[in-house]
Formats: sequence, C-alpha cells, structure tokens
Amino acid sequence: MASEADAAAHDTAAAHGAAGADGAAADVRAELERLRAPLAAAGLGLGVALSSDPAARPAGPAEAAAAAGMIPERRREFLAGRLAARRALRSVGLTCGDVPRAGRRPVFPPGYAASITHDAGIAVAVARAPGHTGPAGCDLELGRFPLEAPRLVLREDEEPWLHDAGQSLAPARLRVAFSAKEAAWKALYGAQGSTEAHSLRDLCAVPEADGGFHVRPRGDGDVGVRVCVCPVATGVFSWVRPSRDGGR
Repeated sequence: MASEADAAAHDTAAAHGAAGADGAAADVRAELERLRAPLAAAGLGLGVALSSDPAARPAGPAEAAAAAGMIPERRREFLAGRLAARRALRSVGLTCGDVPRAGRRPVFPPGYAASITHDAGIAVAVARAPGHTGPAGCDLELGRFPLEAPRLVLREDEEPWLHDAGQSLAPARLRVAFSAKEAAWKALYGAQGSTEAHSLRDLCAVPEADGGFHVRPRGDGDVGVRVCVCPVATGVFSWVRPSRDGGR
C-alpha cells in the first residue's frame, strides 16, 4: 500500500506535470495570438482557449448535454473549443451563446462560418468576417508524423513533393500536408455533414509559391480552397482563406 508520502509525491508530480502542460499550451497560445492581425487582414477572426481555462464551461443546455457523457479530458477539450469559437465570432461582430451540434459538427448562427481545432490542451477557432464569403476551416498540428503515415494522407502523385525535402525534413512536410488537407476537408465537407464519404487521400494538395496550398477534391477541379500554413511552436496552424464578396 502506498504511504502518505508516496501519495503526496504523486500528487506533487501530477501538479507539476499539469503546470508544465499549461505552460507549454500558454506558449503556443502566445504564438497563435501573434497571428490575429494577419488573420484579420485575410478576413478571419481568431479565438483561442486553453483546456484549463476556467471560462471553458457550457454556455447553454446544448453544450451541457453534449459534454455530459464525455470523459473529463475530452469534456475540457470540447468546452475549450466552444469558448474559442465564441471568441472568434465575437471578434467579427457576433456575440454568441450556446453552440449546439449536429452529429459531431458545431452549428453556428445563420450567415456565419467558423471552424474549431484542438491539440495538446489548446483550442483554436476562426470565424469569417462580414464582407467575405466561402466556408471556414482550420487545423492545429503540434505533433510529429511518422514517415509510415503518407499512405493515410497522400497519394502517389503527391509523394514526390514529400520526399524531395529529404529524410530529415519529410516528417515536417507530411505534417504540413496533413494540416492543410484537414483544414480544407473541414471547409469543403464539414459544414455539409458529408464527412463520412471522404478521406484526406480524396483531396489533392498542390503547393503554391507562397508556401500555402490549393486543395481540391480529386476529379473536381472546379471546387477547391486555398489554404495558408503557418509555423506555430513545434508544429503548424492552417486555415482556409476566405474570398471577398464579389471576388477571390
């Protein structure tokens, strides 16, 4: 049986681990906050929340019901995502309360497009500003991708771009490709509720000169989105670029 000293040591270690995780997440948050101005210039509002944020709690009955059956870690992540979404929407002029969901998709107020992503104890959301059109999509990826993963993300015609970087840089490029496709996938399919019919390999990502991608469904060159990918801490943050009303 563990002694009281053992139990105290365990609690102290757990507390230090939580504090370390919160510190790392806070560092990522600070880097994301520096993207607020360029995102606003592109027509997007930004919202960021840590899973440990005391304000990450249900804003209404729909969120409370959705979170009720979740394990604690998933519940904190879910509520932080909703808080980040409210902050993103507020930054483009909408004070929003309860954000319900249809299946696993968040449902935003009519006329507004937003997207939520989570990783490593931090939630990020973007919301489309008035005067812009198109779907919203974003993705935060902080982990390393093993080189065995390309078959889950890329097809044969995309793999030369991955391997041209060399073995040392290929994992980072794979993470970039995954994040760009994930953001595009949310924008192209998430709002339509048709996500089960698609995988990331069904999207073709074409690198652009500015470091972003044009991502389109395979076999449909007329439908696609432009995705910006920005380094954040040990990973990347990707978002779909909206269009201005009346133009690209």
